[in-house]
Amino acid sequence: MIKIGIVGASGYTGEELLRLLANHPSAEAVVATARAAAGKKVSSIHENLKGLCDLTFEEPDYEKIKKECDIVFMAVPHGTAMDAVPEILKDSKCKIIDLSADYRLKTDVFEEVYGMKHKAPIDAVYAIPEVHPEVNKNLKDRLIANPGCFPTGATLAAAPLAAAGLLKSVIFDSKTGVTGAGNTPSATSHYPNLAENIIPYKLTAHRHLAEMVQEVSRLQPGFENVSFTPHVIPVSRGILTTAHIETTEKLTTADVKKMYEDYYDGKPFVQFAESVPSLANVRGSNFCHIGMEADARNNRVVVLSAIDNLVKGASGQAIQNMNIICGLKETEGLWFPGLI
Repeated sequence: MIKIGIVGASGYTGEELLRLLANHPSAEAVVATARAAAGKKVSSIHENLKGLCDLTFEEPDYEKIKKECDIVFMAVPHGTAMDAVPEILKDSKCKIIDLSADYRLKTDVFEEVYGMKHKAPIDAVYAIPEVHPEVNKNLKDRLIANPGCFPTGATLAAAPLAAAGLLKSVIFDSKTGVTGAGNTPSATSHYPNLAENIIPYKLTAHRHLAEMVQEVSRLQPGFENVSFTPHVIPVSRGILTTAHIETTEKLTTADVKKMYEDYYDGKPFVQFAESVPSLANVRGSNFCHIGMEADARNNRVVVLSAIDNLVKGASGQAIQNMNIICGLKETEGLWFPGLI
């Protein structure tokens, strides 16, 4: 069994890692850290794990983690992972999958976007498995930067057209569940403010835009005409992204569908909706559902993607990356449907 440590296991992504690993046939969580909850049973905080996880939260002890773990998931806020990652990698064979933002961007871009000095720049592999084949080819990578939830849904919506060099402009409009903001209450997540409401925020300058530009321009070199506006909606989980894509030539819906089917052939977690994607159909799962339609009047394609922000947008994708770098079947421990 692959031995797993989770640093920052008391939050939503930590809970999801523990939930998904509870039934993974080839991996098990052996260490769960959380400073504020140290000494408490995991199941006393995450009551859905009663009978499934008998761990106790611990203070982070990186020497212990290095001795006991093969894989370490960093489920911590940005700016925190960079304190621990170098220490864990030093004099160990541990591989790290970082769910924070600390290693997703080039150092200078990270410092500009997040407004802080990066204390420990290290080369990492940014890994949306469906669009980063290099993750499959180099199983020796020791630091994986797990993508953000918004960039995952957005990149999967635009990747085939970008790879074909057909983008002229892209506007990503994403609706997200409340868990995307973490488990600390805020004015946005306060029930009277959000119920029967939609709240746009960071209209032109959300931090995840940098990841979207990075990924789209990697697929279509030199392209940076990307815009993004997120909205919080009154659901707990999910991100529905509408990508308004202006193309360099007029395409039919059949053209686009064939392009997407070919691009995602052999990628088990990308599926195509019969009509339009639904958050209900992917809730709790690692699937991304995609739908599309070409605008016959203009050089425009509308692509929709639906993911669960805590699974394909975070912890499920992290386990998918773990499976790959450990030489396991990509779907292992993740092959189950949405909750409906």
